[in-house]
Amino acid sequence: MKLYTYFRSSAAYRVRIALNLKGLQYDAIPVHLLRGGGEQLQEQYRAINPSGLVPAFQDDYITLTQSMAILEYLEDAHPKMPIMPKDATERARVRELAQIIACDIHPVNNLRVLRYLVHDLGVTEEKKAEWYRHWLVGGLEVLEKHLARDPSAGPLCHGHKPTIADCFLVPQVFNAQRHGIDVSIYPNISRINALCVQIPAFVAAHPSNQPDAE
Repeated sequence: MKLYTYFRSSAAYRVRIALNLKGLQYDAIPVHLLRGGGEQLQEQYRAINPSGLVPAFQDDYITLTQSMAILEYLEDAHPKMPIMPKDATERARVRELAQIIACDIHPVNNLRVLRYLVHDLGVTEEKKAEWYRHWLVGGLEVLEKHLARDPSAGPLCHGHKPTIADCFLVPQVFNAQRHGIDVSIYPNISRINALCVQIPAFVAAHPSNQPDAE
């Protein structure tokens, strides 16, 4: 298995967590998103991932470039140490939590969007930061409400074992904290994150523990 990754990429962070939770060995291939205008935009990498984003995941004869697809593939191909519940209703709930982050928060705050705001639209750094906080805070508020109202939420996003939802939540909290957002105002998110970051699989996946960390 190969994972093309960048230590601070939240999407790559999700995949690292899932691989670790399942005890799967992989080769981490760093792709620096800032050096030389972005290694992810070079022709050699675009041959692997045409979108010019990380992560990209390769296993045998398949290449996947979306984190949700990668995590679901890992769950299907390596069912031991599951990261999804068995019940269809519960699986849908876990996907919903993950997709609040993957679809509503992350895309509008992705590096390429932020670059476009500044370089193409002439948005100031202050306005860019305001944009980032607006979408991130709004998304975290929604996520907190979902966690608060659902009786199946346990110590973690769903019960007592890490799921795909936790794989998505922890990197997003890391991003929020890195940008100075106080996540303590979201009690469920804070509680879940505090528990997750003590689990060895999450610790090993943390950006500071990656070979390309700066």
